[in-house]
Amino acid sequence: MNKNVGKIDRTIRIIAGLGMLGAGYYFQSWWGLIGLLPIGTATFGYCPPYALLGINTCGVSSEHPPS
Repeated sequence: MNKNVGKIDRTIRIIAGLGMLGAGYYFQSWWGLIGLLPIGTATFGYCPPYALLGINTCGVSSEHPPS
């Protein structure tokens, strides 16, 4: 599993995920648990839809480590 989520993208995902969780808690709705998805992709640095679409926001390919 190659990383395809960069630092800025991770930060945005964490903020958005926490916002969704907070909104779910505030409105007492289970829909807030959807916020776990962006937090999970930020934590692992991998987004399956990005892989399908060939998007990589990492900046450096993680397929070949530098020598």
